[in-house]
Amino acid sequence: MPVRNAIAVWEGNLKDGKGRLALGSGLCKGAYSFSSRFEQGAGTNPEELIAAAHAGCFSMALSGLLQQQGYTAEHIHTTARVTIEKSGDGWRIANIELETEGKVSGVEEASFRQLAEDAKRNCPVSRALESVPIRLNARLVRPLAA
Repeated sequence: MPVRNAIAVWEGNLKDGKGRLALGSGLCKGAYSFSSRFEQGAGTNPEELIAAAHAGCFSMALSGLLQQQGYTAEHIHTTARVTIEKSGDGWRIANIELETEGKVSGVEEASFRQLAEDAKRNCPVSRALESVPIRLNARLVRPLAA
């Protein structure tokens, strides 16, 4: 089985330090800081990377479930929002919100929503994050009539 990796380097104390994150593939690198993580500062943060992983994993899982039912997605667009909040003396990921829309010919709205719920429950990233409440808003986009 493949093993994926990423690297983080942190220099300095929590509030004034700075860090760098890099994917093992080398395709993405970014600076992060206290400000980019817990405030609105420039740079990336671990929660943003979790959101990207979750949106990507969910979209692929939904596409696979649609295919198993005989449908082909023209596109699936998913936004994941990861909320981090203060909890006692520390911080916690409080919730994740997935918002997806799919353009899929032939599938009924109810079937699409059910398959999206299945993808939310069963994609590997959702399973890894089972301790976090995950909400889903799924919408089917119909192709324009000619």
